Amino acid sequence: MIARSKEEFRGIISKVEDDFSMLQLDVMDGEFVKDKSLDFDLELPKGLKYEAHLMVRDVAGWIEKHGLEVDRIVFHFEAVEDAREIIKLIRDKGKEVGIAINPLTEVSEIKPYLELLDMVLVMTVEPGSYGGKFLSETLRKVETLRKLNPDMDIEVDGGINDETIALADVAGANLFIAGSYLQKSKNIKRSLTLLESLLGNVGKKTHKEVNNGS
Repeated sequence: MIARSKEEFRGIISKVEDDFSMLQLDVMDGEFVKDKSLDFDLELPKGLKYEAHLMVRDVAGWIEKHGLEVDRIVFHFEAVEDAREIIKLIRDKGKEVGIAINPLTEVSEIKPYLELLDMVLVMTVEPGSYGGKFLSETLRKVETLRKLNPDMDIEVDGGINDETIALADVAGANLFIAGSYLQKSKNIKRSLTLLESLLGNVGKKTHKEVNNGS
């Protein structure tokens, strides 16, 4: 979910809250990525789970201010100097923790931290805005991660739609962010059902979930 004002955020929430158990919040500061999103105090409706995808430079600052408001915090490996310190900070808040990696970041760079994580988010577009071009070459990282850890949650984010979700599924992803595709849909329920129907049983991780985000 990308929103530049509280009014826009409330409008998006009202549109999708009945169809999803978890919503991904795209937090952008205009520094780590060029756009800004959710750069304000959050007012999150009860009854849903929230994953905060932090595309910000001051990761620790955001966690200290908002960390208790969400269920899972995903930070970009490229944005921090000490990933272990950030992982500990998130754990101290009692939250699930994930690392996101940009298209040019290799799995080998985060391999030392995998045992400390609940999940890894593989960016399948360049981060920072809706509608980026799907980068199929990033799926080899999904394949590598699945071989390294058959039971880890692996999420793909960016360009996920009815043409790409099966490719990510076969590669080994089990969590799929389909924000742009769903937000542009004239019938979100129908589009969500279509995406779910395209998921097979190829991956080792059997639980698969389509979430609304970016």
